[in-house]
Amino acid sequence: MIEIEINPSNTRDILTQISEHLDGTIDERWGEYTMTIDNANARGKITYIPFDWGVNLLDFDIIFYKEFILKTEGEQFNPIRFIYNLQGYFLHRFGVQNHEHKTEQFQSVIFTNKSEGINYMHFPKNQKLQINIIQIVRKEFMKKRTTNVASLNKKLYEVFVDTDHENRYAHFGELNLKMADDVKTIRQVKSKGMLRILKIEAKVYEILSLHIQQHERQTVGKKLPNSLTKQELKTIKKICDIIQKEPSKQYSLDQLSIDFGLSQAKLQDGFKFLYKRTVTEFIRHVRLEKARFFIKNSDLNISQIVYSIGFTSRSYFSKIFKEKYSISPSEFKKQIVAKIIVN
Repeated sequence: MIEIEINPSNTRDILTQISEHLDGTIDERWGEYTMTIDNANARGKITYIPFDWGVNLLDFDIIFYKEFILKTEGEQFNPIRFIYNLQGYFLHRFGVQNHEHKTEQFQSVIFTNKSEGINYMHFPKNQKLQINIIQIVRKEFMKKRTTNVASLNKKLYEVFVDTDHENRYAHFGELNLKMADDVKTIRQVKSKGMLRILKIEAKVYEILSLHIQQHERQTVGKKLPNSLTKQELKTIKKICDIIQKEPSKQYSLDQLSIDFGLSQAKLQDGFKFLYKRTVTEFIRHVRLEKARFFIKNSDLNISQIVYSIGFTSRSYFSKIFKEKYSISPSEFKKQIVAKIIVN
């Protein structure tokens, strides 16, 4: 077991001190710091990106080959952390506690400590970990003119305005499969330089809003749908991922029900809960989004795009594309071409 005790004076120190203990290498590009490691301690990377107003991202995509405990002493640096666990699991406790709380795949946790408090984050060995951590230094964040913390529910409001770190707080979220797509999107940003950082920052704020929405739902007692177990919801999330990867396949409610062992009613309930759409509406949405991407980023003509994403009628495709985006595919393509010529 490796226990790393760190005393960060700012968020960037966390990555530096982890790297020193695990013998990793840190590279920096446009304010994005990436620690890569491939040795007897671990394999993978941890990314740190600071944004304005005390907001930063710490993202784990790593396998530890030994149990790893990160012991962080608070002092005057005690952000509020919004954590989403995309893969694997981890445990957390405050220094005054003996019991560790386990956060499993697709679950979230919000916590902050007192000024002199200690946080323990315990990571298992030989587990693929993908963990997204948004950290907010409250004194800095509260200076942001557009920050309206009064719109938060009472408990989170108290946490945000406790800028002197007099209290500790922890909230453990239920299964949240909606957040997984946004967290994955951060890793899929292909842009470079400042544009990349801006796109990631926008996504960080989207994820933060989802954390706050979930906190609100649980605070008022809203639960997961009674008709579905957590495992069934995970199965439905798997189906959604398959559709997003292969939108051109011809899916039917009947066949999905048989292939994955869920009733058609449960499939519909799950899709409506996760995406506010029926199965058919979700498939259509994914195909249209893929079509828009192809129009913007490929040399395929409209007919080629129509058939490559699973539609059989160009006229039907044009109709539903215009209904969704308020512009026909042809006009959308003309706009893209015009922009390229101007630039």
